[in-house]
Amino acid sequence: MRLRTFSLVVLILVLSLLPVSAYATTIPILGSDLSTFAILGGGGAALNGTGSVITGSVGACCVAVAVTGVIPTNFTISGGTVQNGGITAAAAQGELVTAMTALSNATHTGTESSLGGLVLGPGVYSSSGTMDLTGTLTLDGQGNANALWIFQVGSSLSTASSSVVNVINTGAGAGVYWVLPTTSGSASLGSNSTFEGNILAQIGIAVDTNVTDSCGRLLTQTASVTLDGTDTIGIGNSCTGFLAGSNGSSGGQILTINGVPVAAPLAPASVPEPGTFALLLSGLLAMVFLTFRKSRVSSLTR
Repeated sequence: MRLRTFSLVVLILVLSLLPVSAYATTIPILGSDLSTFAILGGGGAALNGTGSVITGSVGACCVAVAVTGVIPTNFTISGGTVQNGGITAAAAQGELVTAMTALSNATHTGTESSLGGLVLGPGVYSSSGTMDLTGTLTLDGQGNANALWIFQVGSSLSTASSSVVNVINTGAGAGVYWVLPTTSGSASLGSNSTFEGNILAQIGIAVDTNVTDSCGRLLTQTASVTLDGTDTIGIGNSCTGFLAGSNGSSGGQILTINGVPVAAPLAPASVPEPGTFALLLSGLLAMVFLTFRKSRVSSLTR
């Protein structure tokens, strides 16, 4: 009886150390169909130039359904398929509308238009007009494995050549979203830039050469997603470092408040130091073994 009680206590302690996202059920910001796409163009997808690397599906729907580009000359793809229209792409477009509505309804915590040189903690940042990046933007999760950043852009988003978005001090539950919901909502990523996160635009997304968004998606409603070549866009295993396991920086959840979808972060969870959890677990298991052994010895000597 004592052994059973002790084992239960150990189990409770272990569960309390896991991030909330590990065992809590939530409604994700990106739906089950939408989350499978690295690129989804409402007005088509054009993969030009040569040598782009895509992890995740590439799709076009539903203003136009053509994905242009030849494998392997223009691009290679892993972890997904090319979808010229179809049921999944159409369903994903419906989920894109829901996600953009929820992200737009999140209450902003700060106003930013020029992002270069800033260090921003988790929050909702908005601009009534354009938003641009020259230089480096650092997104600091401050030790929260479920950190959420939402950028609400009033018109267009642009990044200069060789600009960098750097995400640090977070974990697998992190989410980074750039939402451009207006009729002028389009994005352009400059050559040789390093980007992070999911762009959700009503109009189009243009990507210059040698651009990397290795942990995010390019998603549009009405116009095309265009790549100029040697670009890297991906989800899943392409997410590394602080974003490893984040499935394309797609953390967060949708709450329904008075019938209105609103994007919100998951409950905060600490980022464990390497080896901390493993050491603690091994210690707890050793205690269980010693208690069991002592119990067996006592029963044999009676």
